[in-house]
Amino acid sequence: MQDSSPLTRPAGASIGETEHAIKLIKDFFQLNLASELNLSRVTAPLFVPAGTGINDDLNGVERPVSFPVKALGDQRVEVVHSLAKWKRLALADYGFAPGFGLYTDMNAIRADEELDATHSLYVDQWDWEKVLTDGERTLETLYKTVRRIYAAMKRLEFHLHDRYPALPIELPEDIRFVHSQEALNRYPELTPRQREDALAAEYGAVFLVGIGGQLSNGQAHDGRAADYDDWSSPNEEGYQGLNGDIIVWNPTLGRALELSSMGIRVSPEALERQLSLAGQEGRRQLYFHRRLLAGELPACLGGGIGQSRLCMHFLHKAHIGEIQVGLWPQAMRRDCAARGIQLL
Repeated sequence: MQDSSPLTRPAGASIGETEHAIKLIKDFFQLNLASELNLSRVTAPLFVPAGTGINDDLNGVERPVSFPVKALGDQRVEVVHSLAKWKRLALADYGFAPGFGLYTDMNAIRADEELDATHSLYVDQWDWEKVLTDGERTLETLYKTVRRIYAAMKRLEFHLHDRYPALPIELPEDIRFVHSQEALNRYPELTPRQREDALAAEYGAVFLVGIGGQLSNGQAHDGRAADYDDWSSPNEEGYQGLNGDIIVWNPTLGRALELSSMGIRVSPEALERQLSLAGQEGRRQLYFHRRLLAGELPACLGGGIGQSRLCMHFLHKAHIGEIQVGLWPQAMRRDCAARGIQLL
């Protein structure tokens, strides 16, 4: 397996070719991401103490994998769902200045995940976070950051095409910004996933703004925990939400694929408001929430970028199991084998 060997069969490449390309993608992209956003790499935990509010609660219903630690008197710890809140603690404790931040390799287990071509029990992301001034908690800051991340993705796409000519350049030059309320107004008869498909098919790449806040139909586009992204503050466009998802059109799947979730984090005021909206006022007493409400944590912006999904998209794979080793239902394995999809 040589560095210069062409990847002549994007979807049907050998495992050796694919593994080499995965490493190339991860090495290249993380360096470009760090350069675009002024990020330093840090190490991160695989598990955190239960009952502290540090773990990501996702939609608030997913059960974390937990276990007792003998050496700590059987104190329970939880395998992370993501590092959304741990990163903010690290920014404060490590003393990062405004304009700078951190990134890390995040490895999580989401035992309640519905398994399909793009969702697995094991989640690997580049989790990143950077410090803002209070005056930078704006939609303009969010959009500028999205464009920088998208620029790193475009640079990766060209680098892969240069190394492996069979991999095409498909992403549009610019990413479009659409609020989830605008998407609902445009496609009132479609489900949230169908709206994403329609937008991605039209634009090629879209940042869907405002994930978690209630829309005019009384529903949120998708769930967001109440204690990290700010999805309830009004923005410059007249809608609620200072967060969103980077979504691209994936021609291999024939539908939209989310590559990143990110947002400006809650201020103490936004935390109070969102905990009330979610009926989670009792979380104010948890370690993370006490520190945030006491003003000990900086204003910041952060998110996660799926490593396996990024590889899956740019290598034209039809299943995330072609990128990472996982556990899959036997029916899914048989179906993939019948279609020539080789799961690791």
